[in-house]
Amino acid sequence: MAGVIDTTRQVNINQASAIIQRAIGRKRPIMLWGAPGIGKSDLIRQIGLLLGRKVIDIRLPLWEPTDMKGIPFYNPKTNKMEWAPPAELPHDPDSNAIVFLDEINGAAPAVQAAAYQLILDRKIGTYKLPDNVVVIAAGNRDSDKGVSYRMPKPLANRFVHLELKVEFDCWHEWAIHNDVHPDVVGYLTVQKQDLYDFDPKADTKAFSTPRSWTFVSELLQDSDEDTEWDNTLELDMVSGCVGEGVGLKFQAHRESTAKMPNPTEILDGKVKTLETKEISAMYALTTAMCYELKENFTTLGKVKEWHTQCGNFLQFMMDNFNTEMTIMGARMALKSYSLPFDHTKLPNFKDFFDRFGQLVIDA
Repeated sequence: MAGVIDTTRQVNINQASAIIQRAIGRKRPIMLWGAPGIGKSDLIRQIGLLLGRKVIDIRLPLWEPTDMKGIPFYNPKTNKMEWAPPAELPHDPDSNAIVFLDEINGAAPAVQAAAYQLILDRKIGTYKLPDNVVVIAAGNRDSDKGVSYRMPKPLANRFVHLELKVEFDCWHEWAIHNDVHPDVVGYLTVQKQDLYDFDPKADTKAFSTPRSWTFVSELLQDSDEDTEWDNTLELDMVSGCVGEGVGLKFQAHRESTAKMPNPTEILDGKVKTLETKEISAMYALTTAMCYELKENFTTLGKVKEWHTQCGNFLQFMMDNFNTEMTIMGARMALKSYSLPFDHTKLPNFKDFFDRFGQLVIDA
């Protein structure tokens, strides 16, 4: 069976990104281990965007050995048998692509052997990787109970091995920058243990992972716009992504959130009081207000109307939230969403700072 590495040391997404970028600078191959659905593939795509490198995503279990080396053909000009390398691999000598061999230990041994030559020697058959191209591989661990094969020791020794772990703060930062549905962010901020509950021994088809919560977020965006969509359908849909137990808890959270005031009316100063005090719903409401302030800044800019909304946001929290929730909301707005408040344009800023400023700084 696959991928047993001799260390239990793990890194989060941000730590892995820093190490991978350092390894890319030295053209050292990386082997990224981790459970299904935790963001291995997405991490490589993000690094590609950050570094301006095209990511060539190759799902290795779908390949045959000849797909790696290419197909032989007769060249009448040379009177020799030659090889036509696969089009997926980079052929431009100036390419700086990332060749991403995903699910490498799920590929048959013969395919791994072909990949072995590409990784070790940076060539296979007559094909040679361009000088600035790097190779990154990923796969599930043996304990994840997926279909996998043992990685040959000489191949393993050529990689820098990283085992990825799920960490809520990293996911939360990613979720904010990728417009994950406020109800998902609000729920998981309180129920952090439900971000990832994969158990390879459990006989369940659906389970919660960062990937499956992304499915929930995307599907909720559509159902929010469908007036004929009912709660039963929504529960079936969410449970199909993250499992029935978590789905039921999330549905209860959604029902509490539905009783919350419209964030637009709060920011416009039309709603000043909060009746429902359910904690996860308050997190979701705060997230929704920050989302809206972020979007409104791009349309209103740093003008009076936008700072009026910011003032209403601060005042609503001071009047309705406890100290912990108010500090969380302020930090979310300032740090996570980078909202550029101008304290000179906020009449209630002094009151807010006198009451909570030092606590926000210390947090």
